[in-house]
Amino acid sequence: MIASLAAFAVLALVTPYATRLLGRRVFAVIALLPAAVFVLLLTWVPGVLAGTPVVETVPWIPALDIALSFRLDALALLLSLIVTGIGALVLLYCMRYFSDDEPALGRFAALLLAFAGVMFGLVTADDVYIMFTFWEATSVLSYLLIGHYTGRKESRGAALQALTVTTFGGLAMLIGLVILTVAGGTTSLAELIANPVTGAAGEWAIALILIGAVSKSALVPFHFWLPAAMAAPTPVSAYLHAAAMVKAGVYLVARLAPGYAELEVWHPIVIGLGAFTMLVGGWRALRQYDLKLLLAYGTVSQLGFLVMVTGFGTRDAALAGVALLLAHAIFKAALFLVVGIIDHAAGTRDWRKLSGLGRRMPVVATIAFVAAGSMAGLPPLLGFVAKEAVFTAELEAAVTGDGWGWVALAAAFLGSVLTVAYSARFLWGAFFTRADVAPTPLHREGALIATAPALLSAASVVFAFTVPFIEPLLAAYADSLPGSEQYHLALWHGLEPALALSAAVFAIAAVLVWGRQRVARMQAAMPPTLDAARGYLGIVSVVDRIAAWVTTAFQVRGLTGYLAIIIAVFIGGLGSAALMNQTWPDAVRLWDDPAQPFVALVMIVAAIVAAIVRRRVTSVLLVSVTGYGLVLLFGMSGAPDLALTQALVETLTLVVFVLVLRRLPKQSAAHPTALGRVNRVVIGLLAGLVMGVIGLVALGARIEPTIAEGLPALAIEAHGTNIVNVMLVDIRAWDTLGEISVLVAVATGVASLIFVSGRTGGAPRLDASPDRRNRLQPVPELASSMRAARPRLADVDDETDEAAEAHETRQTWLLAGRTLSPRNRSILIEVLVRLLFHPAIIVSVYLLFVGHNAPGGGFAGGLLAGLALVARYLAGGRYELGEAAPVDAGRLLGTGLLLAAGTAAMPLVFGATVFQSTWFEADVAVLGHLSIGTSTLFDIGVYLVVVSLVLDILRSLGAEVDRHQEESEEEPAGRASDRVGAPAPYRDLAPEERIETTAAGLDTRPPSSGATRPTEGEVRA
Repeated sequence: MIASLAAFAVLALVTPYATRLLGRRVFAVIALLPAAVFVLLLTWVPGVLAGTPVVETVPWIPALDIALSFRLDALALLLSLIVTGIGALVLLYCMRYFSDDEPALGRFAALLLAFAGVMFGLVTADDVYIMFTFWEATSVLSYLLIGHYTGRKESRGAALQALTVTTFGGLAMLIGLVILTVAGGTTSLAELIANPVTGAAGEWAIALILIGAVSKSALVPFHFWLPAAMAAPTPVSAYLHAAAMVKAGVYLVARLAPGYAELEVWHPIVIGLGAFTMLVGGWRALRQYDLKLLLAYGTVSQLGFLVMVTGFGTRDAALAGVALLLAHAIFKAALFLVVGIIDHAAGTRDWRKLSGLGRRMPVVATIAFVAAGSMAGLPPLLGFVAKEAVFTAELEAAVTGDGWGWVALAAAFLGSVLTVAYSARFLWGAFFTRADVAPTPLHREGALIATAPALLSAASVVFAFTVPFIEPLLAAYADSLPGSEQYHLALWHGLEPALALSAAVFAIAAVLVWGRQRVARMQAAMPPTLDAARGYLGIVSVVDRIAAWVTTAFQVRGLTGYLAIIIAVFIGGLGSAALMNQTWPDAVRLWDDPAQPFVALVMIVAAIVAAIVRRRVTSVLLVSVTGYGLVLLFGMSGAPDLALTQALVETLTLVVFVLVLRRLPKQSAAHPTALGRVNRVVIGLLAGLVMGVIGLVALGARIEPTIAEGLPALAIEAHGTNIVNVMLVDIRAWDTLGEISVLVAVATGVASLIFVSGRTGGAPRLDASPDRRNRLQPVPELASSMRAARPRLADVDDETDEAAEAHETRQTWLLAGRTLSPRNRSILIEVLVRLLFHPAIIVSVYLLFVGHNAPGGGFAGGLLAGLALVARYLAGGRYELGEAAPVDAGRLLGTGLLLAAGTAAMPLVFGATVFQSTWFEADVAVLGHLSIGTSTLFDIGVYLVVVSLVLDILRSLGAEVDRHQEESEEEPAGRASDRVGAPAPYRDLAPEERIETTAAGLDTRPPSSGATRPTEGEVRA
């Protein structure tokens, strides 16, 4: 089973690439996997029927008793056969349903295949948390598949609605699972059912779990998401919303029934909601004109029927329930696929526009009649066998005095009447000829598209006659519930009460069909008293209004307003807690080093002045003084790692501030409107006072011995002596993994705010094209401008040309230095950067590898390498950044995160726990004793993430902002003055009427208003 799940995952990842080569034929290829798993499952049937379920377990998180545990018993085998068998047929159907130019075809194929694998994992998972993981994955994949047509608003809205409702139910279910596992002492689903949790814990847990089940299976009041999901492509509706995902709730009810059907909370939810849903869905189906919506509301009705029967709690009802589950998956998937064929051929699903399809599509009509007959419970079809079993089981429970038996029987009878009526409505609307509608023009459809629904309809007939061969698998599950084992599934039981009930159902349904116009008028006259869809929209509307009010009330105040609110909450919350504190330190030591008060005084003065000055750059520099002061305090306190990291972070932060401030006014606003000066002073003083009091309280808050004394031993056990780095990459590696994930999210957020068309690729580079020489100029277009001016300088000899050529080609300290304007260049900085860049990179790598035993580590090393890249960018511009780091920052971010996460997950492959470390040790000549562990690989991942974060920020806030600024300064094309670097006073002059400036500062006044032209000596100079 685990290998099959892995195969689904791998093939789903490969599918988008295979689609580029195979087109829609890729569906035939990937359908082989679920078909192969279906055959494999069939080979396990004898063992499962013999009472030996297939069990596979791989330990995962022993501390929480969570394992990758899968168990294939009779119920799981039945659902797995449905998921893989119908899944393979739907994938084959997709090959004819979609065209090669279908948008995002590869993504759709991968998601549909992945859903089949996830659903297979859901029904076989024995660990409740693994099952819940697959449960939520079905919601996510359903969201993506429903929203396949991303350009349609209704698809996006339906996808979001389905995700919201099912996720809400999933969260409630998770709480129930936690209660159940804590009370039961195990996460094994089989053990929790064999030894059920009782009392209040069991009641609450099961009630919450059932909320998740009814939301997933679209029972009232959560039923509205399923009809809306019909915005998805028809294969999605046939597979997810008929045969697979919506069965997850039914499966969970059936799975829990043997252990928890006797709880007081069980029958009101399972039978009450199931009965009501069956009637509501059937009633709403009679009002639909869209064939797909008609089937959707019919599915809602049948899902209520299934939950009511499978959760009834007796052996015969369980047997009838799983038989009905199998029959429903077969006939409803076939009917949805038929609707897809009609929609393709006729271009519409509105049966008011359809007429005469039965005569011109006889094969499709036959398939639909068989499937609809099974849905209505007509003999000799599997639906009839299941419905007879349901009537018999519920009638026996009712006559024995079970009140819930009467409720279920009445709901099943009335719901079956509605089922027959909307089945007839479907067939009549889709295939019959009506005099008031012109014959529908049809597009020619190939015969292969009808193969999948034909096989499913044939199964409804064949399984009805071969039900004795199927019953052992169904009975193997049903026998786990209390009750006699006398009833057996059969196509004919003779004249019995159930047959009489079926006859009455058909008779009353015939009356409804005959008086359909009166029924329609009655339905139209009834006011919509309760509408769950309107309730959902109302809730969403309220949330939107609250969000709008919050936005209006708080987000119009600007940055100072945001900070004021945040700090006010900080003052009120922590200040109140500090005032109620009863533990104060016995003594206060003002300093450990005589220099500390002076450093603190400098920091205080810098902070006050930073709040007063108007120039932004000055404020940033003063704030940095406080940061560097903290570096000194860390160093004086014996924390070199913190001091090193703080120094690097402060420097990098200063650079980022400068990059941002380039596009802002030099001075701050003179009169901030959000807060007055007095208010800001009061808030600042109170914030500082509260923070000081909290620091004082923290000194006296310890009541237990510190754990710091045990950290050196833990560090040595982790093959390290630097406690800080060992904590980051080994002892608390989970925290570090979360932090670098946040860094990746930050980089993505910054890039999304800056880039217009996409962030793929790296910073621009100096290519090998012929115009490269022109880029290596003090001003990018200097050479061409000089050539344009040369005709006016006929008296200049050839030495000038030679000097210009030499000027264009001579080497520079930095590759892209000459792409900068002379006013932005500094030869001194270029020389320093050229000399220091490579040593800085070497030192950063040194810090990376010595961090386990000395100050440093991946974070500090990455920051130093990032600062080296910052220096290259500041000295040479964005082209220099591209030459220094010719990589895609986004890919490097992903590589670093993948490497770090891989060191967490890789131990699982070898049966160890997450983040369990291992080391390689050896004595190497010259280098001495080396010890390299998986924590080093994790630190390398941290290093790559930090470096790529800096590179991405430089590209976003630096290179991309530079490009935007240059584009905004350009004038319309076709004029010489459009060239970058053209002096502003001469933009109205033709090239031959001006001489570009040079690095030597040549006077470039235009030759007008009496100005003299430059002499030959000046030009030579």
